[in-house]
Amino acid sequence: MSKKFQVVGIGNAIVDVLAHCEDNFLVDNGIEKGIMQLINTDRAAELYSHMGPATEISGGSGANTIAGLAALDVRTAYVGKVKDDQLGAIFAHDIRAMGAVYETPLAPKSDDAETGRCMVLVTPDGERSLNTYLGVSEHLSPDDIDVDQMADCEWLYLEGYRFDGPESHAAFAKAIEACKSTGGKVAVSLSDPFCVERHRDAFKQLITDHVDLLFCNEHEMMAMYGDTSLDDALALAGQHTEMVACTIGKKGALIIKDGKTHHADAAPVARVDATGAGDLFASGFMYGLVNGHDMLTCGQMGCVVAGEVIGHIGARPEADIKQLLADNFTL
Repeated sequence: MSKKFQVVGIGNAIVDVLAHCEDNFLVDNGIEKGIMQLINTDRAAELYSHMGPATEISGGSGANTIAGLAALDVRTAYVGKVKDDQLGAIFAHDIRAMGAVYETPLAPKSDDAETGRCMVLVTPDGERSLNTYLGVSEHLSPDDIDVDQMADCEWLYLEGYRFDGPESHAAFAKAIEACKSTGGKVAVSLSDPFCVERHRDAFKQLITDHVDLLFCNEHEMMAMYGDTSLDDALALAGQHTEMVACTIGKKGALIIKDGKTHHADAAPVARVDATGAGDLFASGFMYGLVNGHDMLTCGQMGCVVAGEVIGHIGARPEADIKQLLADNFTL
């Protein structure tokens, strides 16, 4: 008997505020290029006042992955905290409009924190520098986890960024227990090298004890498993979990399973904005996985879907990515 959901995601629920800038803007505003920095409300207001024309798009790393899966007609749901405010309404509307189930209780209007937002600065080389105000998203708790929903999914997808919340580890543990109790599997994304450094021990325990599929990029992999070589780090990760899917920028992705490494080439597209590339790689990969494709094909699907989002501003797909896969693969 099939489960109601193929993939349920848990992570941040935020709205991206995207703008182009020159590299000197990053320097002048104390922004480190190419990483995610956590900021408070005042810093968010300050950066917004200095940014040029901006576009607001629903985001959150895990939410982007689930939105991509929903666009591929995968049965999905998402858990992430927003406030009963304007940006919260935008987030809820957007992810439901993509086709995902979203039922996380809203934080009340009286809450001091606001719906989270991420100020994304895109430089001419397509690199993105993220400045994230988590807001109420940081306060995801075990009370927000519907154990029946978790027990009714094939895969639970956990966003590494959410490790920064005071109650998120407990929320993850509750979801994992419910998912695993009915034979479900768990995937986690490492999200960011600094996030790894903040929570390395907790990540390692999670991966070793519960994770069946690890998503990361080469920088996150090195932050997690050492500074010798990427190959050595991947080999070590492969001893701790069943599958590893590691993106390597313009060179594509490396997939490790059963001691074998598969190399999927990147899609041949012009890089406009790297925001969401890893998130949508996970969408394409998991689409392949839940539909029974082999590891190399899953990796190739991930690269094709990531290629779509790299080709434009914003972390959600604009083209019909289901048709894009149909044009490149036998579905």
